[in-house]
This record gives sequence, structure tokens and C-alpha cells, in this order.
Amino acid sequence: MKPWLLRGLGLALVHTVVRVLLGAALVQWPLQGSLMRWTGFVIVVLAAFVWAGIDGIRDRRANPDPDDGTDLTMRWLAAGAVTGLIGGAATWLIDTVTSIPVGVKSLFFELTSGAAFTVLLVFLPATAAVALGRFFVGREQRGTKEVAPEPEPALMGAGGAADPTWRDDDAPTETFPAVGTDSDRTDR
Repeated sequence: MKPWLLRGLGLALVHTVVRVLLGAALVQWPLQGSLMRWTGFVIVVLAAFVWAGIDGIRDRRANPDPDDGTDLTMRWLAAGAVTGLIGGAATWLIDTVTSIPVGVKSLFFELTSGAAFTVLLVFLPATAAVALGRFFVGREQRGTKEVAPEPEPALMGAGGAADPTWRDDDAPTETFPAVGTDSDRTDR
């Protein structure tokens, strides 16, 4: 199974369960609706944030060089799209088939505006979590990495000639003897 599809289906399940529980709870405690909606919002955002943070940590540990990492931005954008579409369709179906009042509008609304909001609800915290996960692992790796000493340039020998032995075999350039100074000029 594709990683983005797995994340999208998992978060669609979280999104659908939160909306169904929210609909059932609002019937029982209608005066606490605002608090319950915010709690549901936080649960969905936290699920995306934690999962994406783990992805960012795993990716940076597997690829210490930032240029070699996996493209987690597109993975989480696709996961958000799956979450929005599947979550919207599932809550519409649950609202239509069961007696639980999930508070769904129409199928068209759930697959367009509701899905777009859910994509942002998943994608924005996931992007932030991936960046933070990579940052903290990169910082941890920089703290434990031993710093290699810089290679020393070839030293000038006694008469101005370059020392024929290099300090480092991988030196990129050759050292040339110094060009005459002002005191060596003969064209006066």
C-alpha cells in the first residue's frame, strides 16, 4: 500500500470517528457543543501532527543529508486529499444510513468544501511537524558529529619554493612559489 494512501485512510478513520462521536455527543449535551467541536478539531490536528512528526524524524535519520530525503510534502498533501474525500463520503453515508445526526450537509458539500477544509486540517500541521521532526534530528546529529580538522595548506619552504609534500592527499589545488616582491624588481 502506498504510504500516502495508508496515512490518508488512517486519518479518514480518525476524522470520521471524531465526527460521529461529536454528533452523538451533541445530542446528549447540546450546551457543550463549542467545547466538543474544539476538542474534535484538536484530536484530528494532533493525529496528523504526531504521525507527520514521526515521518520527519524517520526520514532525517535515514537520510542525514537534507537533499537526499523523501518528498514528504507531496505525501502529506495526497494523504490530506484522501482524508478529505473519504472522510466526507463516509460521514455523509453514516448520516444517511444511521440515525446518528452527524451534522452533514449534502454529498456535494462534503466532497468539495468540507474536503478542502479537511485537506488543510491535515496538510498544514503535517507540514509543520515534518519540518520540526527533521530540524530536531538534524540538530541532534550535528551535536554528536565529530568535527574533522581542516587540512593545512602546503607550507612554503626556505627559498620561497613550495614544500613538495602535501598535508592532505585530496588537496584540490597546487601551491606555486611566490612571485617576486617589490624589493626583487630589476626594472628601476
